[in-house]
This record gives sequence, structure tokens and C-alpha cells, in this order.
Amino acid sequence: MSSPIPCPRPMRPTVASAALLLYFLVAPLHAADEPLSVPRVDADITVDGLLDEPVWQRATQVELSYEIQPGDNTDAAVATTAYIAHTDDALLIAFDARDPDPAQIRAFLRDRDSLFRDDYAGVMLDTFDDQRRAYQFFVNPLGVQADRVKEEASGKEDDAWDGLWTSAAQITDSGYRVEMRIPFATLRFRPDDGARRWGVRFLRLRPREHRFSYANQRVERGARCDLCSMRKLDGFAGIRQGRGLEITPTLTIADAQARNGEGWRGDGAQIEPGVDVAWTPSPNLTLNATLNPDFSQVESDSAQLDLTTSFALFFPEKRPFFLEAADTFSTPLQVLYTRQIADPDFGVRATGRLGSGAYGAVLARDAVTQLLIPGALGSRFSLLERPSDAAFARYRRDFDGQASLGAVMTMRSGDDYRNALAGFDGRWQRGSHTFSGQWLRSDSRYPGQLGLDNAAPAGDALLVRYNFGNRNWIADLLHTRIDPGFRADLGFISQVGYDRTRAFGTRNWYGAQGSAITRTTVGAVWKLTHRSDGQLLEREIEGFVQVRGPRESVAQVMGRTRERFWTGRMFNETTGQLYLEATPWAGVRTELVVNTGRQLDLRAARLGDFNKLDGELWLDVGRGVSVILDGSFQTLERDGGTAFRAAVLDARASWQLDPRQRLRLSLQGSEVERDPALYANPVQRNSRDVAAQLLYSYKLNPRTAGYLGYSHGGYADEDQVQLADRDRSLFLKLSYAWQPGG
Repeated sequence: MSSPIPCPRPMRPTVASAALLLYFLVAPLHAADEPLSVPRVDADITVDGLLDEPVWQRATQVELSYEIQPGDNTDAAVATTAYIAHTDDALLIAFDARDPDPAQIRAFLRDRDSLFRDDYAGVMLDTFDDQRRAYQFFVNPLGVQADRVKEEASGKEDDAWDGLWTSAAQITDSGYRVEMRIPFATLRFRPDDGARRWGVRFLRLRPREHRFSYANQRVERGARCDLCSMRKLDGFAGIRQGRGLEITPTLTIADAQARNGEGWRGDGAQIEPGVDVAWTPSPNLTLNATLNPDFSQVESDSAQLDLTTSFALFFPEKRPFFLEAADTFSTPLQVLYTRQIADPDFGVRATGRLGSGAYGAVLARDAVTQLLIPGALGSRFSLLERPSDAAFARYRRDFDGQASLGAVMTMRSGDDYRNALAGFDGRWQRGSHTFSGQWLRSDSRYPGQLGLDNAAPAGDALLVRYNFGNRNWIADLLHTRIDPGFRADLGFISQVGYDRTRAFGTRNWYGAQGSAITRTTVGAVWKLTHRSDGQLLEREIEGFVQVRGPRESVAQVMGRTRERFWTGRMFNETTGQLYLEATPWAGVRTELVVNTGRQLDLRAARLGDFNKLDGELWLDVGRGVSVILDGSFQTLERDGGTAFRAAVLDARASWQLDPRQRLRLSLQGSEVERDPALYANPVQRNSRDVAAQLLYSYKLNPRTAGYLGYSHGGYADEDQVQLADRDRSLFLKLSYAWQPGG
């Protein structure tokens, strides 16, 4: 600045001088929030992680100056520069992530969407600038990709979404560098002819003693709207989204056999061609169709046992057709669980936006009809060997980023069978307070072969919720009432005929900058459940203390007391839990859960001394070998003996040859031993299950891939001392994503 001009006499304060002073005080703060201008460049890049093209000299540079975790918007300990520019058909982003000790960089070759324990850098993009939904793109120092969609209303970060984009990275003597090219055909944005404004946040994750997160802007702890604080991007005039047409033919060849004591039996090799089509006629509409799809899962589910619950077990969806745009169909109650559509012949889907509204609809023809039969004290799955038609639709309208109203409908019907559901939901937020709720009505008709007490049930479901949250406090109050006749056959609502109130609260304390303890949390839960006829089903109180410390560690101690209704009586359960997780060394992640106390043996309706040990170990060896060991051992002692002893092991080893190729071996086993003398009703003394799978995969991109695999399963029980083969299959799955004129 130039030196001030001397004045012969003091100046009197005036409105103008006061305004000028205010401007100079506020201008630096305002400048920090000025929108970033994204330049258009004519030349494209070679995505190799070198950052040696002239494009990056013209790109806008952004410094990631803030440590947002565990620090509270403190100065970042390492320097990171992001670069951003665009051509007519792609967004170009790069990172120069410096590190004082590059040998400490954590980077492993992994499968796509599996990099979140590594160092990585990336970007969040709110392409509609409406603070409702943001794309996320991340790359680790070896070029492994991950992408997700974050929904502001629910806070969920869904990695089911897979975009088509390219990336590369290089570890250097000063850190690592990343290049990303994201075609505009992969994104959805407003169809404006002129310049656009998007929201953006650049991020870098650096796991060391703690899990350090850096950003280009301040991110306030406890903020109720994360996407509202994103920096703005201006530019993108004249960009092209492409034709938006993608055709993906698929081919599945499988030879499955089963043994029933008379040798292996099967139908021989089955060849199943299919095709998926995705068309985006406008940024506000995406149409998908699939014909004769292969909806079987490539990789096996995690092993689970149901010894301590009477309700059906939940397994997450993994099939791509249903995972795309899954956040569009989410509601407070889980009225959509697409694994209920077990073997569809075809499916069509439409998703998109209308102004401030988002909508989605799906129609599918299922070759079988899988049902979840719920009750007040338990649930089970049942299967009707008959086809059915399934349809579901969802619409949600957002108002000023603070409120939303939605509607949902599901329908499934077949011969002598029908289930229909419809309802509304809403959400309203002001400051630290959020109110939400949902009301649903269902009507059903079931065939007599199921043997249900009520073959034509109908009923309502109601959920109301209040949530308060700020930097230090979280409080949540939830009330749910579901009638005995309510059914959501396309959802996962495993309990009906109850009325429940739950209250939850926590208090956080944060450690000082550089402290070994970064956060301490104390919390409590109170829950009260009655059956619809007024019978008390459950009264529970739980308290816990959690500490986050060095080596990315978490330690939590929890105690719980519960009154529980079962077989016409009330039982008092008291349990304690110790939870530990840590990363003692780079490439080693451990988790341990110990449960102990008095718990109910459901088979005998008697209390016993229960002990359970769960452990998980992740090992990264070299650059590309990963081993995951997940084990569980539990016992229940009562009446002078061991009522049951059970063990589960889920072991998975994979060799990532490069970012596209992976070889994976999965081994799963479980064993349950019971003492028949301690049960009034007959029980199986011993049962075992063993399964194995070997899988090779090659992924050119998320939808151009090949899988070659072999699966084998077996079992033994009290009448079979030796392990007996149960089933085996050899399969080949191929898919190729073709974008005409793309």
C-alpha cells in the first residue's frame, strides 16, 4: 500500500469514512468466500499423474489451508494445492500433495471404492448448487478410484453410484500428485446456455498418528448443513454433456450343481445373455432398462449367525441395477429393500428432477416371490414359487434447503397375492433443530399355503422424530408405531405390531491441538417398546463412554440393562461391552468387541451367562495383497452346563495385480454345538457350514468388466461326522459399456 497523504488538520468521522473503514475490515473475510473462476482450456490432458501439461499453468489454483479433523479449522500441517479447469466436455482436476516424509504415505492397490484407509485426495461437487446432493471423487497415491454421492437430508454417503471417469497418480520425492478427468456426461447439472455456478470442496485425507483431514475452506463442527458451506465455482459456459446413451450387453455362463446323496446333479452349463440400457435425454431425466439381467451377486455375503435374535438377518444390496440412484428411494422407514426382488426377468427405471423435486420409479418382473413375514417378536423369510410384478415410486420436493415433503408407493402382485403400500414423509430444519416424520398405509392379500393367521392384513405405520445437534451436543427423540397388519413386502420392516419410544443423547469434548486424545464422547440411550395390545415388550437403558486417541484408535465401554418379554414372561438381561479399534502400524487395522453378561437363550427361554468375542484384522502386505480375517466366538452357560457354543470365521485374501485386476479367495465357516440335555425340545447337537469362493475380476471401468469364479459349499450335522459337499458352481460374467458417439 502507498503511504497515507498527510492532512493539515484532523478529519472528522463521516459516514463515508466509516463505510470505508468497514470495507477494509470486512473485505479480507469476504474475499475468502469469493467464487472461484474455472477457466476453459482448449487442450486436453494425458491422465498420468505427472502434471506436466501447459493446462495446469492456466488452471485455477486452490490451497487446502485448513485442518478440519481432528483440528478445528487450524492451519494445515502440510501443503496441498488443487488445480481446476475444464474443456468443452470434461472437468480437469489435479492435486499436488506435499509430504515431509513420503515414505510414510499409505497407499495400496485396492479394488475400486476401497481406498478410504489410505492417503487420498479428491473433490465434492454440488452441480445444481442447491445444497441437496453432491458428487464425490477421490484418488489414492497409486491411482485407485472411489466415488460416492452424498445426500444432505440424510447425511448418507452412498458408494453405490459409479461414474465413468479416469484418474492416475504418482508418488514423488516431495509427496504425491493426482490427475482426474471427469467427463461432463458423467455428471448431471442445469441445462443453462450461459455460465453456471456449482458448489465445490477440495479434500485431502492423511492418516498418520490421527486421521488428518484438510480442506480449502473452514468446515464448522456440528454444522447442520454440510453442503451449505461449500465454496462456489463460476464458469462452465458452453460445456457439452454428450448424447447420454450407454448400452451394456452382458453374458453369463454358469454351471451349478448340487449333491443330495446320489452324486452331483445339475442342468449343465446355462448361457444367459442380457442387456442394460441407460439414456439421459436431459440433465433432469435418466432412463434405465434391463432385459434378462444377471442379478446374481458376484461376491459372497458376510457370514452371520442368528443365535441371539428372532428376527430375519439383513444383508446389504450389491447388484448394480438396484444400487444406481439408490439415494432417490430412501425414506425414514425402509419400505424398499431390493433384495426382495430375487430373480427378475426384466426391469425399467426412471430417475430425475423437476425443479426442486427429485423423483424415481422402477418396474420389474420377478420369477419368484420372496416374502418377509414379520411379527411383534420375530420374523422369517418365505418363498412362493410363482412370478410377481413389482413396482415402486418415490417423489420428494425440497423447499429453500430447509424443508422437504415426499411421497412413496410400492406394489407387488401375482396369482392370489397382492401387497400395496403408500405414504408421505417430511423434514423441516431450522438451525440446530430438525423435525421429520413418515406415515404409511398398507393393504395385502396372501395365499393360504403360507398358513398365516390373517391372510388379508392391513394397517398403518407412523414415525416421528426430533433431532438437535451442535458442536458439543446431540439429542434424538424417536417414536415409531406399526400396526400388526402392516406389511412392506418390498422393504425390510421385520417387526410389526408394536409402539416404541427411543431417546438418545451425547456430549462431546474435543482435545486441544496436538493432544493425544482428540475427542471424548459420553452418551445414553433409553428405549421403551409395547406390543399393540399394551403388553410391555422391552424396557432398555444403555450408557457408553467413547475415546478417540493415537494410532487412529477408538475405545468404548458400554453397559446395558434390559427387561425383555418372551414366551409369556419378562426376563432381565444385563450386559457390558468393550469395543477397541486401532491402526498400530501402516497397513494393519484391528477391531475387537467383547460382550459379556446375563442374556436370554431364545430356544430354551432361560437366562444364562453369555460371552461373545468378535475380532477383525485387516492386513495390507506390499502394494497389492490384502487379507481380512473376521471371527466370532460365543458361549452361553446355564443350569450347570454349556447350552451352546458357536464360532464363525470369514477369511478373505485378495491380490490386486493392478488397479484393474484382482484375484480373491474367500473362505467361510461356522459351527454350532448345543447340549440337548439342557433343552426341553429336541435340538441339533452339532452343525457346520463351510463355503469357499475363488474369483478373478478385470474392471476396465465400473460397467466394463469380466469375472471368472468358482464357488463351493458344504455342511455336516449330528448324523454326519464328515463334511459333505452341498453345492458347487463355475461361472463367467462379462459386460461391456458402449457409448455410441461418446
